[in-house]
Amino acid sequence: MPRLLTAFLALALAAASSAQSKKPRIAVGGLSAESNSLYSDTRPMRERGPIDRQEWMREALKSSSVASGVVEEAQKVGLDLYPTVFGGAGFLGSVEKSSFDKALNHLVEEVKTANPPFDGIILINHGAMVVDGYPEGDEEVVRRVRNAMGEDFPIIITQDFHSNVSDKLVELSDVLITYKDNPHLDTKQRGIQAAKIMAGIVRGEIHPVQAIARPPMIVNIVYQDTFHAPYKPITDESRRLERENPKILAASVPGGYQWSDVYNIGPSAIVVTDNDPALAQREAQRLSDMLWGIRDQLVFKSPGPAQAVREAMASDEFPVVLMDTGDNIGGGSAGDGTFILAELLEQQAQGWVVVISDEEANKAAFAAGVGGEFDQMVGGKTDKIHGVPVHIKGRVKSLNDGDYVETEVRHGGGRYKSTGLTSVIRVEGSTRDLPNLLVLTNRPTSPNSLHQIVSNGVYPERMRILVAKGTTAPRAAYEPIAARIVEVNSPGATDVNPKRFHFKHIRHPLFGVDE
Repeated sequence: MPRLLTAFLALALAAASSAQSKKPRIAVGGLSAESNSLYSDTRPMRERGPIDRQEWMREALKSSSVASGVVEEAQKVGLDLYPTVFGGAGFLGSVEKSSFDKALNHLVEEVKTANPPFDGIILINHGAMVVDGYPEGDEEVVRRVRNAMGEDFPIIITQDFHSNVSDKLVELSDVLITYKDNPHLDTKQRGIQAAKIMAGIVRGEIHPVQAIARPPMIVNIVYQDTFHAPYKPITDESRRLERENPKILAASVPGGYQWSDVYNIGPSAIVVTDNDPALAQREAQRLSDMLWGIRDQLVFKSPGPAQAVREAMASDEFPVVLMDTGDNIGGGSAGDGTFILAELLEQQAQGWVVVISDEEANKAAFAAGVGGEFDQMVGGKTDKIHGVPVHIKGRVKSLNDGDYVETEVRHGGGRYKSTGLTSVIRVEGSTRDLPNLLVLTNRPTSPNSLHQIVSNGVYPERMRILVAKGTTAPRAAYEPIAARIVEVNSPGATDVNPKRFHFKHIRHPLFGVDE
């Protein structure tokens, strides 16, 4: 009998030890889109896969993305991660419903049928997804996961700084974290934060509750630079809360996305605490009040394309970076706007670089070959709001596959990039010291990395005028070399003047639109 009892106790202790050493199984997935729904088009949700678990983790760790932070921290805190379904739909237009439903059903099915079951999920979403049929696309993703997995299943979401956050999304999730930085340099840190909180939840060490507050306003994207006033003090305060109050697990103040025609457009404040709902609501409201308090500093005054080019040409220091805000690729524009290019030609500027997405003209460059003559109409082909095609004559300087590697921490945290087949045209009128260079790509790519042009033999620090099709995101790459950055009030799908658009679904009154 004593031997049997001893054996039984040994087995019981072994079982208990095994149960304690078993790592929590955490699913990771996400459907991401930043939807410029003011643009009358739809884009399919494209799944990425199939996904090999080990390869996904290895590749994630090479970048500074959210996934890299999740993987790195999970290894430290003892979480087993399992990638499920990831999908993306880009920027221009809303997401097409059937492809979204298919991808989301696949995601839910993978999470629901996992054996052994998952202990929680980290969703890496964007936060400004509009689906044809689901205005709050990110909310729909979380709703279906919640319905499938039940109220006690931990759901943590990471989202972009440009999130339009609904009350229901906060209610459906356990923890919502958005990037603090714009340009988005803290993506890895947000992944680390998400994994750390998930470990605390599944081990019963913390019990998160969250609250949201939002002011009746939009913050124009030209003022969403979190490294400068007026937004910086608010971002700094969110960091201070997390740093100094152990009850606060996360504090986010996303700036919103002004080209999604949705009820919850605009900035918000989301605070997550360890089982202190009153603290969460109080601090969320205080951060929201801080946002409302900067409204008088949000008066946008920037030159149009003609004036911006004149100012750049008259500068005593170079290079001058002209931000083509109306053709902001990362905000959902076409990348083939010609307003600034036309002015550079009209005013006979020297020493400039412009990147245009134009597959047709690019094919002509490849057909001509390096050194060959180029004589084509370029840009302005996607629609009628980004200018008209511009006549370009010159010679093909170089041809490239368009692949490049971002070795530094830049907006969004990605490492491997591609513009598709890419050519560089030395435009007629160039000199050897001050060439005018037109970079043609097969696909619009947000100019968040200098390697986009350096990989094509273009040295930006030697140029006088650099045109970047963005607003804030390119600053992390361009500020270190720029003598000056000018935000150009150019027309386009991402026109920074919201009063030029016809909103149908936003709430009123809304400062920045109605005033």
